[in-house]
Amino acid sequence: MTNMVAVTLERVGYAVRGRRIIDAFSTRLATGERSVILGSNGAGKSVLLRLCHGLLKPTDGRIVWETDAGGGVRQALVFQRPVMLSRSALANVSHALAMHGVPRRERVERAAAALSKVGLEHLAGRSARVLSGGEQQRVALARAWAVQPDILFLDEPTANLDPAATREVEAIIHAIHDAGTKIVMTTHNLAQARRIGSEILFIAAGRLVERAPAATFFAAPATEQAARFIHGELP
Repeated sequence: MTNMVAVTLERVGYAVRGRRIIDAFSTRLATGERSVILGSNGAGKSVLLRLCHGLLKPTDGRIVWETDAGGGVRQALVFQRPVMLSRSALANVSHALAMHGVPRRERVERAAAALSKVGLEHLAGRSARVLSGGEQQRVALARAWAVQPDILFLDEPTANLDPAATREVEAIIHAIHDAGTKIVMTTHNLAQARRIGSEILFIAAGRLVERAPAATFFAAPATEQAARFIHGELP
């Protein structure tokens, strides 16, 4: 059974040298939906994910986690440009398991299983740094999936990939969701937001402008700003 997990942002703000990047942002992201955060470049999407993940601390407001399982919330973040360690694909995944306290005797088996899930078992012994961009992103997803996260944050994970690699990554994202992990993903790509999201959070200038089921958002946006974005009138 899937654990309930939720992250609540209560008037969260983040500023750097007086410039406000996230402004009075309040929402709750919970198990079930594939939540896609949509917005223009510079809207604050990546910063928002880093705040949720804990890489950045809010300058205002607070972030609260909830779960109905003991032991806290397991979470992972996959970046637009994944960082590969100078070792094999298998060792990259095993290292992530070690960082999460998985006993040594379990790591190789779990890492191999994760690579198999993303279709890279045949490249387990290859140096991760010589893999293609799409293959590296799949290693990054295997690394995240191996730790069995309750919630997975994805920061524009296909922004640098060709269409074929994008389709492969999107299929993996759906599989991770189907396995019980909450997905929170950023993109500025409308077509991808339609394919991935069951709900859309549209943000602009660090503020939450609109939140709706994906079908509703694209068919009948509630705000003029969202409508202009959908019709290509905003960058």
